[in-house]
Amino acid sequence: MTEERLRAVLDELVRREPLFHRAELGTTRAEFEAMTAPDFWETGASGRRYSRAYVLDVLEERHKAPPAETWEASDFHCRELAADVYLLTYTLAFNGQRTRRTTIWQEGAGGWMALYHQGTVIRDS
Repeated sequence: MTEERLRAVLDELVRREPLFHRAELGTTRAEFEAMTAPDFWETGASGRRYSRAYVLDVLEERHKAPPAETWEASDFHCRELAADVYLLTYTLAFNGQRTRRTTIWQEGAGGWMALYHQGTVIRDS
């Protein structure tokens, strides 16, 4: 459960997720660069590690002809990891698949930046 003192942080980060799927926050490579740290990386559902450059290339290609997306995010929780660094977790239903998502965010003078992101597929058993 998110601590009450982190409620404003949680509310702000919920507005930013799912990461890279909020058109109002940006759809260009420059906008995606601004929302990610220079050393950002991601672990995909496959378990593969993706560099920032790779993620930016994929996003740039995707947004040449943006797909129609249906998603629903829920079960958000926020935890402070260090001064101005927060772990946000949530569940995402996206295009018929459910995943657990994790983003590590840092708040700085330039605003919020994602440091790391991971998506793990939920398998019904």
